[in-house]
Amino acid sequence: MQPLWIRELHEHHDEIVTLHGWVHQHRSSGKIQFVQLRDGTGFVQGVVVKEEVTEELYAKVSSLTQETSVLVTGLVRADDRAPSGVELLVKDLEIVHKTVDYPITPKEHGVDFLMDHRHLWIRAPRQRAVLKIRAEISKAIRAYLDGEGFTQVDPPILTPSSCEGTTNLFHTKYFEEDAYLTQSGQLYMEAAAMALGRVYSFGPTFRAEKSKTRRHLIEFWMIEPEMAYCTHEDSLKIQEGLLQAVVRHVLTNCSLELKVLGRDVTKLERVLEPFARITYDEAIALLRQKGHTITWGEDFGSPDETAIAEHFDRPVFVERYPASIKAFYMKPDPARPEVVLCADLLAPEGYGEIIGGSQRIDDADLLLERFKEHELSETDYAWYMDLRRYGSVPHAGFGLGLERTIAWICGLEHVRETITFPRLLYRMYP
Repeated sequence: MQPLWIRELHEHHDEIVTLHGWVHQHRSSGKIQFVQLRDGTGFVQGVVVKEEVTEELYAKVSSLTQETSVLVTGLVRADDRAPSGVELLVKDLEIVHKTVDYPITPKEHGVDFLMDHRHLWIRAPRQRAVLKIRAEISKAIRAYLDGEGFTQVDPPILTPSSCEGTTNLFHTKYFEEDAYLTQSGQLYMEAAAMALGRVYSFGPTFRAEKSKTRRHLIEFWMIEPEMAYCTHEDSLKIQEGLLQAVVRHVLTNCSLELKVLGRDVTKLERVLEPFARITYDEAIALLRQKGHTITWGEDFGSPDETAIAEHFDRPVFVERYPASIKAFYMKPDPARPEVVLCADLLAPEGYGEIIGGSQRIDDADLLLERFKEHELSETDYAWYMDLRRYGSVPHAGFGLGLERTIAWICGLEHVRETITFPRLLYRMYP
């Protein structure tokens, strides 16, 4: 009999089926044993009634240990109390591999212990739920952008220079030359947009920041769309549509996972309403009203972003930051050149910035000025300047941080749970 997946069992009521998986939990109440099984697609409870099976089978079930791998045959019965809506009346069981002294027990474990055993921790229901939601978020992002006429393009991970002129880069040698692990594929995506119109990248990026906050990873994934013939306002519409499509998809397809995480879905449902928008100037005024000491021209820290977001019950765009604190490629506001046509999207509930975007400078002379102001090599960036020399057009783009978005949607306290094997300051194991 071909084994089924647990996710398929609801389609086989009152049928004898076989499934393969692992023992998540096992308990006995005298003449009945309960075995919670998992197979990666879900969980189902197996029921073993002593009077209905052989002594040999009952003894075999009694010997089961946590994470023992098994092949189980049984009758699928409806059970309204079960998350999957069914349970399995076990008729036969084969032990594939018996586990001894599984290190992660149902008792409480410290974070360091769990992170040292991350390769096993991801088997837990909560971690499985997060990784499942991550996969669905990735699927929804691609579906939305593909549906809006974007083409996926893969920029290089090894680059000869920084995208934003920062020093938080991992340095390596590219034979006899210096090279860096990418912190953003944006500049390359601008080139791709001039060839394909609307493009996006979806891949890993790296920041050598010595930060231990709950919002930071050393290796993380970014989605970076770039759009030719696109203004700042056009970009904001795409950003809002993308995030709403992602949340709608998760609410529709991940209800069981959100329940496992204890997520308040009413807070996510507010994302389906229009986002709030304020300027940097208005944000400064709001922070001062809340007692923050901040000067115009300063960037916002995590406490500032949290205070701004708390003022709203949905994501909020903060736009038109001072040019002095933003990247060299951002286009100045024609009506007020000291600020740029940019926006950061702050998630509610204290999760901070999840999207940063702007309209890009499309004038070659102005971009050359920015190179000089930021002391960037004209030789290294000659190819980037060519984009303004040969058919320059208004264009805009943004970057969405996947792990921060997952943390917010799942309601997680720390981004370390949003990726299978997180790379953190002082942690590169397993």
